[in-house]
Amino acid sequence: MKKNSCYKSNKAHIRKEIRVEVRKLRNRLDEKFQTQAESDLSMNFTQHVKLPKNAAVGVYLPNDGEVRTNLLIQQLWKENHLVYLPVIHPFSGTHLLFQKYEKNSTMKENRYAILEPKLNCSEICPISQLDILLMPLVAFDDSGNRLGMGGGYYDRTLATYYEKSWSTPKLIGLAHDCQKVGELPIEAWDVPLPAILTPTKFYQWPSTHKD
Repeated sequence: MKKNSCYKSNKAHIRKEIRVEVRKLRNRLDEKFQTQAESDLSMNFTQHVKLPKNAAVGVYLPNDGEVRTNLLIQQLWKENHLVYLPVIHPFSGTHLLFQKYEKNSTMKENRYAILEPKLNCSEICPISQLDILLMPLVAFDDSGNRLGMGGGYYDRTLATYYEKSWSTPKLIGLAHDCQKVGELPIEAWDVPLPAILTPTKFYQWPSTHKD
């Protein structure tokens, strides 16, 4: 039991170290690099991701050096797709809701000082009705494993999705190329992503949910 406990502790320590190092890397990216990466990501998305007409797309607003999504969001609006942003659930506080985001949406800062739409229950889209969910991440590896910030919001929000093997939304992680590592130490609750998009590449792996 003690040996197993030490293993878990070491794994948690390694995950924490990876978070720290990769966050440092992406926060060192200068304005010129970030601007180019944002443009390249948008073009790479258009090239590799085919959306149905008037698709419902969950995405995030960039924070902490994450690859920027502003141009991509503008592109989605221009093509008449519906954009939804994550909102921290007002009651559970550990799950995410996805609320419609428009140019004139009223925004507020959440507990992490990240902008999110002011809650309006009539504009919430159930996660199963999103066509695509573009997810932020801190690091990913050659198998599509995703390491987040550690809050577990996406893991808890997607738990039912994995359990019931829903076909939608299609999950795609977004990241800078520098966020790729050789191998991540995974936990029991970690589920690899089927696809990850960077400014220069589109990685795909076998689907993680049943047909």
